[in-house]
Amino acid sequence: MELTSIKGIGEKNKLILNKMNIYNIEDLLEYFPYRYIEYKLDNIKEVSDKTNVIIKGKIDSTPITRYIRSKLNITNFRLYSNQKMVNIVIYNRAFMSKQLTPGREITVIGKYDEKKNTISATNILLSNVIEGSIESKYHLKEGITNKQITSYINNALNLKVNVTDYVPEYLNDKYKLITKNDAIEKIHRPKSINEIKKAKLKLIYEELFKFMFKINYLKYLKTKENKKSKKEVDITKVQEFIKNLPFSLTTDQQKAVEEIHKDLTSETRMNRLLCGDVGSGKTIVGVIASFECFLSGYQTALMAPTEILASQHYENIKNLLSKTKMKVALLLGSTKKQEKEKIYEDLKQGKIDLLIGTHAILNEKVTFKNLGLVITDEQHRFGVNQRNSLRTKGILPDILYMSATPIPRTYALTIYGDMDVSLIKTKPSGRKEIKTIIKSEKEIKEVLYMMLEEIKNNHQIYVVTPLIEESEEISEVRTVTELKEKLDEAFNHKIKIGLLHGKLDKTEKEKVMTDFKNGNTKVLVSTTVIEVGVDVPNATMMVIFNAERFGLATLHQLRGRIGRNSLDSTCILIGPKNNKRLKVLEESTDGFYITEKDFEMRREGDLFGVKQSGDMEFKIADIKRDFKILLEAKKDSEEFLAKNITNNFKNQDKYIKIIDELKSLD
Repeated sequence: MELTSIKGIGEKNKLILNKMNIYNIEDLLEYFPYRYIEYKLDNIKEVSDKTNVIIKGKIDSTPITRYIRSKLNITNFRLYSNQKMVNIVIYNRAFMSKQLTPGREITVIGKYDEKKNTISATNILLSNVIEGSIESKYHLKEGITNKQITSYINNALNLKVNVTDYVPEYLNDKYKLITKNDAIEKIHRPKSINEIKKAKLKLIYEELFKFMFKINYLKYLKTKENKKSKKEVDITKVQEFIKNLPFSLTTDQQKAVEEIHKDLTSETRMNRLLCGDVGSGKTIVGVIASFECFLSGYQTALMAPTEILASQHYENIKNLLSKTKMKVALLLGSTKKQEKEKIYEDLKQGKIDLLIGTHAILNEKVTFKNLGLVITDEQHRFGVNQRNSLRTKGILPDILYMSATPIPRTYALTIYGDMDVSLIKTKPSGRKEIKTIIKSEKEIKEVLYMMLEEIKNNHQIYVVTPLIEESEEISEVRTVTELKEKLDEAFNHKIKIGLLHGKLDKTEKEKVMTDFKNGNTKVLVSTTVIEVGVDVPNATMMVIFNAERFGLATLHQLRGRIGRNSLDSTCILIGPKNNKRLKVLEESTDGFYITEKDFEMRREGDLFGVKQSGDMEFKIADIKRDFKILLEAKKDSEEFLAKNITNNFKNQDKYIKIIDELKSLD
């Protein structure tokens, strides 16, 4: 059904909804709330300091609004609630001043400061609030309010559209799940917390069942259709190449090499995920695989997400292959036209054995003579269609995905169920453990002295600060610029400091990173996650401000930017010393252990008032939080697929539709 057939939605709002990936009534009904507010009213006389409160009261004074700057204003007034006067302060609500008249009864939501007898309000409700009622909150785009999206969804629900339920009836019975229609109704218009829980359980299970159905069907296709010619490889030459490397392979690297060799020389197309911690040495495993392809007469393509990372791979790999006859080329978006044309021709002629590049490799002019292996580095950074367009540049080339996200085997085998998985846990010899310490904000001077010592030793430092949420009225650029200015002052403007933030264009970012990589700048201040895989061996210190704002996995990835040498390296986390997550980082540098702890700590989630940390691919499920449900969905979908695949899902059109969608992607 068209969106414009729903009451209240015109052409203008339809375009905004499209930007929210809402294109029809089913998309709208499956645009789930990310949090809820349960209106349990507090007695202002009984609330504790620094707690979130919801209070009703009458306005006792005319609001006064002060304008701080163009996009920041503050409104103050007094509120009389439960025979007590309390001060109210709220940001950017100047437009409400005329409605906030003395004597009017309102509801205020915010945090109470006992010392100042003030509530810092996040919202003021002018309408009458029913005690115990629950309000759904949705992610929004500019031009649409929560009130509007709620109204559209209510109008859509009133049409009583029958939505597709992908859970087989026997599984609904097995888990006592409510119907899909009931779940949609209750997730948007809950009458109690219990209704939300029932709705979430149904919708999470359905989403994960559908996900695992796709994964298991892809696995079935792989065994059925992915037949290819064996690659004939002279293993003695491979062993000789490994023996002549300037370092020894770790046990995990050797095992991964053996698994990949077995795949390359089999009649089934390789579809393998090489998953290793930061600095574990995944690249050399990929290089050995490309050397095996070369020996068997095939070409290899290695695709990296950024020009910096692709260029770095090119320089390192060229050195590693310098004693072989392999020809390596680099293709970037910024490569000059004449040079590109030569690469295109040489590839066609088979004069290039390994092509390293960015998405520029996907250009339709790129034609291989005999592509036998596709390697994508940081595979999650490329979309499905991007990866698939590279796969189709050869006749069933083997596929190797590399990821620096350390996922424990149990999770990896489930999430990437259609792939084989190789894990590299051990780090190359010669790498020292990174020392991690937590410092409070009061200890900044001590941190600055530690930074100065590193600089005196001619080492380099990363300084990272988190993105500040818009509601705090401080822009990303201003925050990182202020931090750089403070560091400039602290070091008397005698140290060259680089600045990296999201507002820089691609060319500027590349220049900043290149200057740091080449040692032209000693300190790099950044709000963005520094490129995974970028190797600056001289960087020995990572300072992370407000570290408690980052997730464990992100902190570990950031820490992995240092310690890429035999020098002592230190990661300083500036944040609360009693923070449980920061203590995990302090006690371990094992990415797999850290990921396990991250899963444990985040699994339950927080239903009320806190943004859910769901996987970007899911509308409501979260793989970390809902992992037990995922395991059940995996087992159930395997059984369901096995029962129905032989009769091609007779009279079950909804599953045929999913299969058709999958085939259109391949």
